[in-house]
Amino acid sequence: MQLSSETKIKSVAQPAQRRRKYAKLLTILLFLAPAAVIYIYFVIFPVVQSIYYSLYKWNGLGPITNFIGLDNYTKALGDKTFTTALSHNLLIAVLSIFIQLPLSLMLALLVARHMPGRSIFRMIFFLPYVLSDVTTGVIWSFVYKPEGGLINSAISSLNLGEPQAWLGNTDLALFAVFVVMCWKYFGFHLILYVAGLQQIPADLEEAAKIDGASTLQVLRHITIPLLGSTIRISIFLSILGSLQYFDLIWVMTNGGPVGASETMATYMIKNGFQRFQLGYGSAVGVILFSLCFIFSIAYQRVVLRRDLAGSGALT
Repeated sequence: MQLSSETKIKSVAQPAQRRRKYAKLLTILLFLAPAAVIYIYFVIFPVVQSIYYSLYKWNGLGPITNFIGLDNYTKALGDKTFTTALSHNLLIAVLSIFIQLPLSLMLALLVARHMPGRSIFRMIFFLPYVLSDVTTGVIWSFVYKPEGGLINSAISSLNLGEPQAWLGNTDLALFAVFVVMCWKYFGFHLILYVAGLQQIPADLEEAAKIDGASTLQVLRHITIPLLGSTIRISIFLSILGSLQYFDLIWVMTNGGPVGASETMATYMIKNGFQRFQLGYGSAVGVILFSLCFIFSIAYQRVVLRRDLAGSGALT
């Protein structure tokens, strides 16, 4: 039976459509391949390698032969120093959420629209973030010096009390370092909030004020709700950064005194590289990675679900 002309057209068009589809897929793969190779080599492979090392008792020098299973994880979770370091990370996260981020938001509300010279103030507030953590740590180590430091000199000059060993006091060290973290990073969150505020139509706030709403009512019922997605992202970045924090603490206190400012990252470096316990250090690194990964997935699924729904990131 002879095929109809329509059937012949379809039989010719289908292979052509498949070829175009395969060509498009090949083009996508070629563009993705370099980034995928770099990501696999520098991210996925080190994670897998760390998991492998964590199952062995290894000093990083000899062959990897002493398999101990999950003993490194048991040791870490049972170590009081590690759990204290974890509590310090959590404390930094809580302080960031309740002190650093509100401070950034308040300043953003001041410099976003109506304050004279707001562009200059934005630049000044953002400048500390441009400095590297190492540079910041060195500068503030001089500020906190027990003798001749800026803070203690000011205290003595104004008769505000006795000078303190800010970085040498077990009760003050972590909070002193947090002040530096707040000083350095609040400008980053301020810029995030300013960008979010600029996306809110000024007409909405003006209409609310015309209807009789006070400034606080406008802030509570219009500005903050419309800024919600930016605030949620800011909290997300702040908590992740708090869980992983290392540089500034390492430069200023090295985790001391007596572990008073120890974090999971400083604990990992000390045990992995300074004490040549690469297997144990790898286990601590895997625990740190797991905490960040689980938090990231849970936060995106629960808190950022509405914000990411439109982008298709959760599908």
